[in-house]
Amino acid sequence: MNEQSFNPFEDRLSRDLRNELSEGLAVAVETGNADKLAKTMEKYRQQPLAVCCRTYLDDRSSRYEKALAVISPGITDPIHRGLILWDLGLFFEVHEVLEHAWYTAQGAMKLTLQALVRAAGVYIKREYGYYDSAARIAEKAVPVLAENRALLVAYFDPGKLITALLNPDSTPPVLLDSSPQR
Repeated sequence: MNEQSFNPFEDRLSRDLRNELSEGLAVAVETGNADKLAKTMEKYRQQPLAVCCRTYLDDRSSRYEKALAVISPGITDPIHRGLILWDLGLFFEVHEVLEHAWYTAQGAMKLTLQALVRAAGVYIKREYGYYDSAARIAEKAVPVLAENRALLVAYFDPGKLITALLNPDSTPPVLLDSSPQR
């Protein structure tokens, strides 16, 4: 019997699990109320899941707990929130959280949020072997990140991220000086 792998690009249950969990986390980050996230986790825990989905659920539960412990005390800045999630390797969740902020942002901030969403997308695509797609996304993100260095330098060294995005073999850089451990 072939062991199923977690792949939200090719498996509906994987995609639903990823999307529902990340949506619950985004709500918890925004409102400080993790009820929706807890209900989603409980819903999936009560189902007979393939090992890969159970492993994903347990991993996300652990990382989400770490993220919320750092964010919940009052971090309201969307970029700071996104970077905490980034350093925990929660790239789809970075996309979810920053996209909500992007909707209402304007000017350079809107473009920067979009570039950070794209940067997270690069690592999402790379994780599942979509290297050509990741490269195309990086090509869109890098110039905007470079152009908005002044905005980003208040949070992290944008050069570190830009260099990593341009190198397909690189691991995602840790961006915050003090970040929770994965």
